[in-house]
Amino acid sequence: MFKKIWGYIFKVKEGKDKVTETLTIRERLVAFKNLPLFFKLVWQTSPWLTFFNGFLRISQSLLPVGLLYTGKLIIDQVVLLTRNGNESLSHAHLWRLIALEFGLVVTMTALGKIIIFIDNSLGELLTYRTSVMIMKKAATLDLDQFEDAEFYDKLERARQQTNGRAALLSQVFSQFQDVITIGFLAGGLVLFNPWLIFVLLISIIPSFLGEAYFNAKNYNLIRTQTHGRREMEYISFIGSSDESAKEVRIFDLSDFFVSRFLKISNRFYRATRNLEMKRSVLGTILSLPGSIGFYIAFIFIIKGVLSGTLSIGDLTFLIGSIRQLAGISQNVMKRISVVAKGALYLRDFFDFFKIQPKIRPAKNPRPFPKPVKQGFTFENVGFKYLNSNNWANRYLNFTLHAGEKLALVGENGAGKTTLVKLLVRLYEPTEGRILLDGHDLREYDLAELRGEIGIIFQDYLRYQMTTAENIAMGNIKEKDNHELIINSAKKSLANLIVERFPGKYDQMLGRRFKNGVELSGGEWQKIALARAYMRDAQLVILDEPTAALDARAEYEVFERFAELTKDKAAMLISHRFSTVRMANRILVLEKGEIIELGSHEELLAKGGRYAELFQLQAMGYR
Repeated sequence: MFKKIWGYIFKVKEGKDKVTETLTIRERLVAFKNLPLFFKLVWQTSPWLTFFNGFLRISQSLLPVGLLYTGKLIIDQVVLLTRNGNESLSHAHLWRLIALEFGLVVTMTALGKIIIFIDNSLGELLTYRTSVMIMKKAATLDLDQFEDAEFYDKLERARQQTNGRAALLSQVFSQFQDVITIGFLAGGLVLFNPWLIFVLLISIIPSFLGEAYFNAKNYNLIRTQTHGRREMEYISFIGSSDESAKEVRIFDLSDFFVSRFLKISNRFYRATRNLEMKRSVLGTILSLPGSIGFYIAFIFIIKGVLSGTLSIGDLTFLIGSIRQLAGISQNVMKRISVVAKGALYLRDFFDFFKIQPKIRPAKNPRPFPKPVKQGFTFENVGFKYLNSNNWANRYLNFTLHAGEKLALVGENGAGKTTLVKLLVRLYEPTEGRILLDGHDLREYDLAELRGEIGIIFQDYLRYQMTTAENIAMGNIKEKDNHELIINSAKKSLANLIVERFPGKYDQMLGRRFKNGVELSGGEWQKIALARAYMRDAQLVILDEPTAALDARAEYEVFERFAELTKDKAAMLISHRFSTVRMANRILVLEKGEIIELGSHEELLAKGGRYAELFQLQAMGYR
């Protein structure tokens, strides 16, 4: 049995639960290297709370020995008074000892409460700090990384650790405190018989090995469940979200989602239950040596009392010390394994921060041209998504001239949005390059480049915030510029909607929070369009932002758009050719490649793909 446990501790593999990695003792020891980084993070979170916590714990670690020794003195004093009668000796010393013990108990209780308060405060601050760190790190990573399932698993494991780190913090500090207490307790026992310490330590090793084994199994189990738990969260969300409420009811999907959720959760429950059952049974068996070791030490002490070498006070002190030493030592042994597991989880947390984006800021960026003179040029640009063998775009060769209005046309999946994301450097070309005024786009400051582009995607967000905040998202640095927000709303015609709100620009949008107002799809789109006008950008991109508008409303929006971007470059994507024909030139994409480029009249005269699509749409209006 012990051979099996030992083997599992040093090399843990799972079968049915699909753990593909091996967890060795070396990996666990390496995981402890994460603790210094963790302590650094804790210290940076609050130096004073960290220092004060450590100081109080050191102080509290001295009290158990003081209480035991004071108890010994009290018992010896009581025995002495009993033997000599009440009149021959004063009771004053006894009452002083009792008062001292009472003071120690009160002090220990008070310190415990203060430590819990500090632990909770420091843990909460640490949770907030790590959550902010994850958000900041996620903002630096590439868009295509978010489209990778493996990346999302790493992100989810990092998120899971934000709350777990608070518990680890308390465990590590408690471990530090208990080790000091053990040192003092062991000192008293060594004076009596050094071999007792050896017997006690040897007897609790089996229990420690058992805990190490099951903690390793538990870590692997949780790690392999990351993907499934993400699926559970997703199912729970769409099964109870306002965004999916209509379809859940109209298609009667509730039972389907509940059944799928239960299928996954029951599988996880069974795996966890089986592991915990084994832990309970084996843990009980492995705890027996610890009990045997305690009673071996107990017998030695009893013999000392019977032989007259130890007093009754010595008996209580030593028995109390052994009980506490055995209990604390066992906790320390168990906690070593728990801390080791926590250190492994820290690996998940810190590994997330090791992920590096492929799109890097230029070291010595070229000043952004103001104004842009030549425009943006695509030179044989191609792009593949992560882990894909197919090209999303390829052989892109064209120029978006300064002040030009360029429309992108093509069926769904033709690569229009991908092209736009390449232009704003959300993606990096797999091959070829994009130039701005004759220089590679990568030579310019990334933040400055994006600051000169106003863009609204077709899958824009509907922020459950105020109207003003929704609009300000287009240029968050100007969130307090109320005049700019109002002007942006006027440009997108969103002001006509806002005037109907009871709270005007302070009106909460969406139904998620109190007093929120829900909008129609077209109204949301006008609010989102206002974001594009929050920047005095040299290039404005509209990626199908008016799909929810009727034909007249879209025409009005784009008429206004053409007027407001008269001296600026613009790129627009729309399936309505009445809007597309407003552009100077139209670029037609098919399967990610350019098949036609020209003005509306030129492409109609050519009689190619654009003319075919135009005629198909025109037939729908006859």
